[in-house]
Amino acid sequence: MDQEGVQSFLIIFSIITFCLALTVIILFAVFQRRKNKLLREQQEAENRFKEEIIETQVEIREETLRNISWELHDNIGQMLTLAKIQLQNADDVSPSVLEASETIAKSLTELRSLSKLINPDTFKSLSLVEALKLEIERFNRMQYLEASLTFSKETFALDNKVEVIFFRILQEFFTNTIKHSKATKLEVNVDYTNDRLKITAKDNGIGFDTSQLDSKKGIGLTNIKSRAHLINASAKITSKEGEGTQLNLTYKYKTS
Repeated sequence: MDQEGVQSFLIIFSIITFCLALTVIILFAVFQRRKNKLLREQQEAENRFKEEIIETQVEIREETLRNISWELHDNIGQMLTLAKIQLQNADDVSPSVLEASETIAKSLTELRSLSKLINPDTFKSLSLVEALKLEIERFNRMQYLEASLTFSKETFALDNKVEVIFFRILQEFFTNTIKHSKATKLEVNVDYTNDRLKITAKDNGIGFDTSQLDSKKGIGLTNIKSRAHLINASAKITSKEGEGTQLNLTYKYKTS
């Protein structure tokens, strides 16, 4: 083979090699693209499944709370009312009987307030701020701690489901504050603008190490983030031992 033939062979060989390499690269790129697409679809499916599970859990809890609310109001409430009437009609109206009657009357008031607040149907007639007012007033009446609520607006346009979830998130935080924080003060602020809702709740309790948050089962704090995720809200819990705990909720709201 002469020199010209060798050069032609090398050129053809180089072209073939280049085409093969280019084909391999294209096939690899297509494979990677399809693989990444499949992984994204799997992740999206997993996220949808998790959201559906969380939503189902929320719906079950809301239905359970609705049933408990009815039981408290219809059954236990009637029994306490009957006990109050029996004490009022007692022949021996001693100071202790009068005191017991007053205690039952207070119990009835708190029972009715509690049954109203845990019933999801409450939010058909109350706004988020109005429901929070009732909860804060109940804390102060029961002298659990000194609670306060500030807000920029009393009513604003939010989906009923979103308001219910926000209220349940705050109830989780309140429950933890009362049961575990040993706090004497609870402050809640609701700030609403045209495109954002920001809620801050903080106590002056003993606080805790946030790195141990995931291991603190049973106190409801881990439920807060999953509920917030369900409505595409941001939930941030900050705490330091001896300095209390704070919950920041942020929800970007698009007006039509």
